[in-house]
Amino acid sequence: MSEILEIIMILCFGASWPFNVYKSYHARTAKGKSLLFLILIEVGYIAGIAAKFTNPVYMAAIGEKWYVLFFYCLNFSMVAADVVLYFRNKRLDRLAGV
Repeated sequence: MSEILEIIMILCFGASWPFNVYKSYHARTAKGKSLLFLILIEVGYIAGIAAKFTNPVYMAAIGEKWYVLFFYCLNFSMVAADVVLYFRNKRLDRLAGV
């Protein structure tokens, strides 16, 4: 049951990040974004990934449960893209004199 709940959590977070990245890309401003928040989310995903690698039960069954780690990595990548967009948008704000 705990694996199902974890998968639901990862899928819900994973479904929201593409929308957030899309919004950041088109907004072209860093206003309303928090770099600290994004970094904390990244640290959380790193901890989740590390937890999987250090869990001998998970590692013994990684051939059957690889998708959980895949979604952690995919979500981490989405947040990383949003961090890159944050710096791009910060630069655009600076160029616009905002």
